[in-house]
Amino acid sequence: MSIRWNWRLASRLSVLSLAVLVVIFVLVYQRVSADKASSIDTPSVTTSGLQGTDLGGATAPGFTLIDQHGKTVSLADFKGQPVVVTFMFTRCPDQCPLEAQKLHSTFQLLGNDASHVTMLAISTDPQNDTPQAASNFTQAHSLDQSNWHFLTGSSQQLSPVWSNYHVYANSNGNTADHSLGIYVLDKQGHERVFQDTSFTPDQLASNLKKLLSE
Repeated sequence: MSIRWNWRLASRLSVLSLAVLVVIFVLVYQRVSADKASSIDTPSVTTSGLQGTDLGGATAPGFTLIDQHGKTVSLADFKGQPVVVTFMFTRCPDQCPLEAQKLHSTFQLLGNDASHVTMLAISTDPQNDTPQAASNFTQAHSLDQSNWHFLTGSSQQLSPVWSNYHVYANSNGNTADHSLGIYVLDKQGHERVFQDTSFTPDQLASNLKKLLSE
């Protein structure tokens, strides 16, 4: 009887211990998941209150390219206002249209302040991104305003820009692989923050409003 009782007691204790371990595992898993979600949903904030990765305020590398209207455009043309610099290509089937939509929404959120901000999209597909293709992309995504420029050029013109902004870009004529994300520059042309593809229009609009007030 004693042996049978001890066996039953040991069995029950084993089941109880297993249940406790399962509960602990679930609690730990939920905590880790919550921490991960929090780190994704909450962007880093710089000492100046901007959301994104702090770029240290170095002077942004200059460039001169051709926009969707066939007009020569230089980064230096926009000194005195915040500038968003991004990289995309007109035939992109997914990420670029999504980013274009977020940039359009950012313009809307800025309201009257939008006229004091410039957004520059630099081509990563020189073989196919002509000014006409850039114009078609611009109209398709409701970005046809004076302070939006989709910049095109030859491989020789674009390659140094990709390099200066640490952008990977590779086009084989059929498709183009490239780095994603945006650079946010202040009114003096300094690189302030980098925002990856998880940025929201609210976050970008908040950054631009802060830079407008500096």
